[in-house]
Amino acid sequence: MSQDSLSGLRDTLRLFASERDWDQFHTPKNLACAVVTEAAELLAHFRWSDEGEINKLTPAERTEVSHEMADVLLFLVRLADKLEIDPIEAAHQKLRINAERYPIEKAKGSSKKYTEL
Repeated sequence: MSQDSLSGLRDTLRLFASERDWDQFHTPKNLACAVVTEAAELLAHFRWSDEGEINKLTPAERTEVSHEMADVLLFLVRLADKLEIDPIEAAHQKLRINAERYPIEKAKGSSKKYTEL
């Protein structure tokens, strides 16, 4: 499988965890906690920043942000694997749901939740 595919990444993560005997720690709860923790670390890079500052990340800051994004993705892919959920299919399904909840004619240019449209 291609290393560039999500299934290739999943398989690489399986091997990575197996080689280190980490499956015992990779419970859905622990992986979900790890996703949230890494997402918070990602958010920390933008705390107290205004839009202009966000768009002017230094190369080092961009690298740090990319690493936090990768951590979120890696734990999310591992969680999906453990729960036997296809994250691509789940994302497509959620997009279909959101398309119904947020019809263009009501949602365009609005940040309101679908229950407020």
